[in-house]
Amino acid sequence: MSVVVIPPVCLIAAMTDTALAEENALLKARLAETEAALVDAVEAQKRLESIVSELRRERFGRRSEKLDPEQFNLPLEDVELAQGVLDAAQEKARRALKGRGAAESGTPNRNRGHLPEHLPRIERVIEPETTLCPCGCGEMARIGEDVSERLDVVPAQLRVLVTRRPRYACRRCSGAVVQAHAPEHVVPGGLPTEALIAQVMVAKFGDHLPFYRQAEIYTRQGITLDRATLGNWVGRACFHLRPIADHLKERLKRADRVFMDETRAPVLDPGRRKTKTGYFWAIVSDDRGHGGADPPVVMFHYAPGRGAVHALRFLEGYRGRFVQCDGYEAYDKLTRIDRPEGPWTLVHCWTHARRRFVKRLEKDGSPIAEAALRQIAELYAIEKSVRGLPADARLAARRELSAPIIAAFRPWLEAQLSRIPRSSKLAEDIRYTLARWPGLTRFLEDGRLEMDTNPVENQIRKIALTRKNALFAGHEVGAENWALLASLIANCKMCDVDPVSYLSDTLRALLDGHPRSRIDDLMPWNFAAASSRAA
Repeated sequence: MSVVVIPPVCLIAAMTDTALAEENALLKARLAETEAALVDAVEAQKRLESIVSELRRERFGRRSEKLDPEQFNLPLEDVELAQGVLDAAQEKARRALKGRGAAESGTPNRNRGHLPEHLPRIERVIEPETTLCPCGCGEMARIGEDVSERLDVVPAQLRVLVTRRPRYACRRCSGAVVQAHAPEHVVPGGLPTEALIAQVMVAKFGDHLPFYRQAEIYTRQGITLDRATLGNWVGRACFHLRPIADHLKERLKRADRVFMDETRAPVLDPGRRKTKTGYFWAIVSDDRGHGGADPPVVMFHYAPGRGAVHALRFLEGYRGRFVQCDGYEAYDKLTRIDRPEGPWTLVHCWTHARRRFVKRLEKDGSPIAEAALRQIAELYAIEKSVRGLPADARLAARRELSAPIIAAFRPWLEAQLSRIPRSSKLAEDIRYTLARWPGLTRFLEDGRLEMDTNPVENQIRKIALTRKNALFAGHEVGAENWALLASLIANCKMCDVDPVSYLSDTLRALLDGHPRSRIDDLMPWNFAAASSRAA
């Protein structure tokens, strides 16, 4: 048997190569661990930055991913103002060069036919200094005229309504004296008429003008009123308007499905010298999306909290099946309530899901978020094309056009979720969407349902505007009255009714003893019909 002897140099070289290979493998393993840790650290940093950004946005920024057209126009107003100064200067120069008559006769009659016919017309005739012919032929004949219409304004004018009630007595006997009964008023023997109180209510809860600012406006007219007085007037009106709000709620209970949402309602807490957080809950029925005949109805309720117990209390007695809402977990308890009509079925909101992907696109520039938004946009384009159609036509279009997009969208989201870190915000947003998939896709089962909760969110925004200017309610009773008046004014706006006229006439009717059995006659949609017949 032959023995192979390995030279010491070769043995050392072999051992060195093995050690180097092991060391390289160890270094690669450590490098992989370091890279993985670095990826986790970067993702954690992005998550923290995203959380901080969202907190800043929640505290200081806008709540919607869309840019309000009014906000978009704000920076352009200064540009338009400067353009107006330039136009005026150019017109003055043209008049100086070409003569006044030529400058003014360029675009006659440009406003005719554009101003509403119901506005009163005050005419004035501007005659030339002389109508004598410069050649000495005598008086010239009128051969035509130029007519222009301009929009004018008469500032709000306060007036004093004097009521006289003559007394009559018989001259032949001493017992017969007659006099008309004094009409009942919201403030017995007080200063305001029902029209003035209606104006005060709409100014605050419809136009978001706090009482103290209104008091300043009245002071300019020489009328000294303080906000406590205005508040007392409005509180008295709320007492008389309660039957209207109660009937609105009963009417709302008949709806097949309702939209529901909530928003903060700061309430003064005098004992702690700060505010406590309550909530305004909004319930809306709006069938205009599928051409329903029932008028839209909205009701606001105040509650000291945001728990499911309040949602259950406000929905007590409702006979519908569907609640269209956001993904707030308190609504999940509605599906476990035993009712004669069966548990509530939740229809979740695509706007809330879309908003999450918009944040990811704005913050991270995520191509996955951008692709998701494109698919959601296709769904909304289909919805826009069927808005206002009967429920059956909407359902047929959705099943033909929207259902294939939905069927492909879910596996696509699941595939993207498997490709990204589980701790990322984008993964959280995808999980949010997938967890609510049954509620998000329920609009494919019933043509009466909507893709989102925009009908109730549009109403909630008005509460937020009043809250921004008024800051807080003085107490919980004040918050309940705030909810009542906001409900009445919002219903007027949904029915295209002037809320000042409605509240003034409705208060007068209630004070004059309108029967409770005919309370439906005083609803905003019937007021709109009566106003159109009178016109």
